[in-house]
Amino acid sequence: MVFLTAKMMQRTALFVTVGGLVTSLITTFLPHWKTMNSDLNEVENWFSGLWHTCLYTEEVGIQCKAYDSIMGLPMDLQISRVLMSVSIGTGASAVLAAFPGLEGVEMCMEPPGLKRRLLIFSGVLSWVSGLTTLAPVSVVAYTTVVDFWDEGFPDVMPRWEYGEAMFSGWFGGLALVIGGTLFFVAVCMGDYDRQTSSVPNSPQVKQKTQHYLKTEVL
Repeated sequence: MVFLTAKMMQRTALFVTVGGLVTSLITTFLPHWKTMNSDLNEVENWFSGLWHTCLYTEEVGIQCKAYDSIMGLPMDLQISRVLMSVSIGTGASAVLAAFPGLEGVEMCMEPPGLKRRLLIFSGVLSWVSGLTTLAPVSVVAYTTVVDFWDEGFPDVMPRWEYGEAMFSGWFGGLALVIGGTLFFVAVCMGDYDRQTSSVPNSPQVKQKTQHYLKTEVL
């Protein structure tokens, strides 16, 4: 296909990676990781995130409060904080490393093969960023399910459920993994194009030579 080139694949990978990075960044600071509302008091809705909890009421609106102590947090939230911070850092590094590795972006001093190495490095960082986003979201989702079905709690007691941030975190993590994979695909396509252009007996070169010979005969 005409549009399926290494250059277009590089830009597609960068676009998907940036989208996943922005989604993961928003997920990190959203307070909607877990939600809870009670049947006894339907006017109150509780939201819990990595950094603070929020209470929404119809009279006052939404009120948020940061956690008093990091050490007092559950272990899954402590681990999620660290992993999400690592995800944002590696995702941003992947974007910064990928931009000078794109075809058409010229640098002052460019050693041979530097763009290829930058794209591979960006792909690895995107994978790490995606996995460190999927891991904490999945851990919090698992603990939420375990606590929800815990038979030790009375049935009338409200329980935490999935929030919107959980699904955005899964989406952002998958986008980062897909973006990293597309970087590797772009590198393979670039290697194939360079190998094809450097071999004089390739079918593409033969076809062009025959075309030129026919033109000269005519």
